Amino acid sequence: MSSAQESTGRNPGAAGHRAEPDTGAGAGAVARARAESRVGEFAGRLLELSRSLHADPEVSFDEHRAAGRLAALMEGAGFDVTRGAYGLETALSASYGSGDLTVAVCAEYDALPGIGHACGHNVICAAGAGAAIGLAAAADELGFRVLLLGTPAEEEGGGKVLMLERGAFDDVTVAMMAHPGKHDDTDPRSSTTAVSRFEVTFTGRAAHAGLSPHLGVNAADATVVAQVAVGQLRQQIQDGRRVAGFVRHGGERSNIVPERAVLEFEVRTPTGEELAELKERVLDCFRGAAVATGCEVSFRPTQPDYLDLRNDAWLMGAYEDGLRAVGREIPARPAEPRRLGASTDMGNVTQALPAIHPGIGILGAQGSPHTREFADWTGTAAADDAVLAAARAMAHAGVALAADPERRAHYRALRSG
Repeated sequence: MSSAQESTGRNPGAAGHRAEPDTGAGAGAVARARAESRVGEFAGRLLELSRSLHADPEVSFDEHRAAGRLAALMEGAGFDVTRGAYGLETALSASYGSGDLTVAVCAEYDALPGIGHACGHNVICAAGAGAAIGLAAAADELGFRVLLLGTPAEEEGGGKVLMLERGAFDDVTVAMMAHPGKHDDTDPRSSTTAVSRFEVTFTGRAAHAGLSPHLGVNAADATVVAQVAVGQLRQQIQDGRRVAGFVRHGGERSNIVPERAVLEFEVRTPTGEELAELKERVLDCFRGAAVATGCEVSFRPTQPDYLDLRNDAWLMGAYEDGLRAVGREIPARPAEPRRLGASTDMGNVTQALPAIHPGIGILGAQGSPHTREFADWTGTAAADDAVLAAARAMAHAGVALAADPERRAHYRALRSG
């Protein structure tokens, strides 16, 4: 037992609890009450975590203080914590309990450059921690394992994809997380786009721009030709496909013909299966620009490809039940499923195992994610409400699964097949 566990005096996984799961409707009701109570006990610490992350944003793969704060909280809740998990300095795993079922909760905590927690990952982190802590209160009675995964670099870098490749989800039966927005979204049909991000480098030849420009090969000109070509391509691509990018480096001084230029671009499509075709057409725009200007061109991926979300319908329904249980009013589902233009590495997880990525509303929020206005709202009382509602709803979903023998066997079979 860790010193943190000893100091609390109430490790929910202490020896003496039954080893065999006690499943069924009655056990489920008792377990849900325990989970709810446990989230309530930690409410102050969860909101402190969210607020502290909001006040101290760190970008992808640099979330050292955020990961440390999360690790300390989970250690204090009686979890076995591994820092720097899966070869990533700012990843962590926090495990509690044992059994033939593992419920994983993902916690993101990276912020955006310049605008802080404009995507609300402070809310995601605190809600994920709360859900795992709540589930731990039911884990011994129902005989399952809880795994909290601290997943860095969602905004850029694909932390979950790297962790997936390195075995973080190998023993996981189901996974979940909740993402903040302006309203709750529990429609299992909701999805995101797939995205591929890459760097483009044009290499030319430097020359004096006044004395001998004819001896130079202008790499910056190649960026202009490429961007015009991409702009023309946009009118030929289908709705729901996106191409975006910017010039990161285009020269040193006005009197030197630029010999090197670097761009960062991304291609988005509704599904991962469509990425390669559109990306190849975009790359041809850069190849053509290289031919037109006499430059050389090279490409480098800047992160793993993100796939589209594929939510598990039953788990999403259980999460929705949990939101209703804490008094949230769920908006009516639209006739057509929503496909967000945004992308997430949780999409890769949902295509590897049963998982969900519902929305939790910061009710009344102004602005949209990735704006300064929304960043302000992720540090408000409305965001605090979202943290606790999502934590309780995810705990509710996990308990519902663990207490249902048939559903439990179904998901175990999916993962073992």
